[in-house]
Amino acid sequence: MISVAEYQQLDGLALAELVRKKEVSAAELLEAALARSAQVNPKINAIVTPMHEIARDRAKQNLDGPFAGVPFLLKDIQEDYAGVTTSAGSRAFQNYRPTQHAHFVQRLLDSGVVVFGKTNTPELALKGTTEPELFGATRNPWNLDHSTGGSSGGSAAAVAAGIVPIAGASDGGGSIRIPAACCGLFGFRPSRGRVSAGPAFGEVWEGASSEHVITRSVRDSAAILDVLQGAASGDPFRIAPPERSYLEETQRAPKKLRIAFSTRSPIDMGVDPHCIAAVQDTARLLESMGHTVIEDTPKIDGHAVAECFLKMYFGHVAATVASARKITGARESDFEMDTRVLALMGRSLPAGEYVEAHARWNGFARALGEFHQQYDLYLTPTLAQPAARIGSQITPLAERIGVWPLLALNLGKGLLRSGLVQKSALNSLARVPFTQLSNITGTPSMSVPLHWTKAGLPIGVHFIARFGEESMLFQLAAQLEQARPWKDKRPSI
Repeated sequence: MISVAEYQQLDGLALAELVRKKEVSAAELLEAALARSAQVNPKINAIVTPMHEIARDRAKQNLDGPFAGVPFLLKDIQEDYAGVTTSAGSRAFQNYRPTQHAHFVQRLLDSGVVVFGKTNTPELALKGTTEPELFGATRNPWNLDHSTGGSSGGSAAAVAAGIVPIAGASDGGGSIRIPAACCGLFGFRPSRGRVSAGPAFGEVWEGASSEHVITRSVRDSAAILDVLQGAASGDPFRIAPPERSYLEETQRAPKKLRIAFSTRSPIDMGVDPHCIAAVQDTARLLESMGHTVIEDTPKIDGHAVAECFLKMYFGHVAATVASARKITGARESDFEMDTRVLALMGRSLPAGEYVEAHARWNGFARALGEFHQQYDLYLTPTLAQPAARIGSQITPLAERIGVWPLLALNLGKGLLRSGLVQKSALNSLARVPFTQLSNITGTPSMSVPLHWTKAGLPIGVHFIARFGEESMLFQLAAQLEQARPWKDKRPSI
């Protein structure tokens, strides 16, 4: 048997090793995970769709693979498990049950994991805080008054609270890295196309979104990417495979790296002193390891990046709402007010303007590529501010009242001209202005938990690498993990 306390101390690979040695069974690990969930999920609201009987049946099977027997949670969007609801945090999808596994899920099952539930996400994964109307707020295990970030906030909370060592996540604008930073975890976003989005999608959000996981240990993240990486039949393109497994890369010291860093918000809004201090401290640590660290930024207009990202965001919300109404028969009123406003904006955006904005992504990628000719990595804060308080990121009532007449009359062009929604959306990016560059350029990136505030809230630091160079990130992450171990930093919940 394994106690809940013992279970929480081990990462996924260590748990799988116990199963492989027959020191513990998959069923015993599952019961430890369920016991921990019963202790803390009522407090943090991380798991919204339990799959206990499915998991118990699977744990009885003869499982094989690098993660055989390891308890696992899926994010409740895109990570389809056949026959189980994928609600996307929305009333519109709360009865939607896909008929086939996503490739992401199938590859995880092939690795031996035991899925026992799905985690909370904001409606359609649209926000940097996990507070959907359908399921309510997920609370940060480090301080229950604070958010986990989003949109993979439920997964981050579950890992931070010790329910699972690894949980599914996705990242279209920072949604792996943001909650990892808020919850003191390792969050890794692979290059565009590294992990298949199929079969339901070729690319998600024009390729801005990548699927992966949130973990406590670097090696778990690397080993899971070994499981997930590689194109599936019908995918739009194939990215060159790594020279070695990513798990092997965590055992290799990185070369002496040239790393640029910046603490300035790319949209010229404030950055909290804790977030600045985290980067400055990391820069000193990197120099002590022999790396060259220089303050510099790529020649990219951050306001233009934000504008182009938001136009994609508006357009895809409109398309998703329209698709949901066809697939599920949902009504407009089944969506949250903010989602309906964003969809109206998307419907009102001229197609030519959308295409022009998307074409500008190439310029950002070229500029970042040129920057990476000089520097191996780019270091910034992950977030501009520590984790927000629950409820503070909800759209104010006055703004809701202001847009209601335009929404009721379907006057999206009036909304566009008013600038109200653009201002609100830009303000929402004020907390998270650093992460979208990686999404738009398709480059791999990671948030590493190296700093905590005096009040005990985690602060992440953010690295971007060249396209396809996940290996370099894993090498450095493992080096940082060894120099400043974070595995024993755990919330008291």
